[in-house]
Amino acid sequence: MKLKPTSYIIKLAVVFLLFRLTSCTQINVFEKDTTIPGYNWKSSFEVKGSFTITDTASAYTTYLVLRHTDAYQYNNIWLNVGIQPPADSMHYQKVDMQLGSDATGWMGTGMNDIWEIRQLLFNQAVRFKKPGNYNFTITQIMRDDPLPAVMSAGLRLEKQ
Repeated sequence: MKLKPTSYIIKLAVVFLLFRLTSCTQINVFEKDTTIPGYNWKSSFEVKGSFTITDTASAYTTYLVLRHTDAYQYNNIWLNVGIQPPADSMHYQKVDMQLGSDATGWMGTGMNDIWEIRQLLFNQAVRFKKPGNYNFTITQIMRDDPLPAVMSAGLRLEKQ
């Protein structure tokens, strides 16, 4: 049986579309970024959010996400990150997030004078023990209050 050129192209296009639709899986589970009012992060301002875990068998990579401008005057930022499992209390961790160095400049991705960096919160992917709603908070614990030139902060989870 000999295929006509137009029917061959249509069948090839259908196969290609089916392949694309079945091969596209989204690994993003959650991402929430909160804009810092006036780009001046007061120590009393908490970035807050919540995410739901339904699959406790899978591991999740957790990132802190921060956006700042070139005007930010330090190579790092100290953050106090809290995570609250369902029906439990908030567990806090102090994090020294490196943003750049004098020798190499800013880390992360930049466009014009805006930089975004993602840093692993834990050293490896973690499994959440309980299914349900998890809350998180992020506050800055630098000496400057307010801390200028920070645009947004947030949390990102990716399912492994």
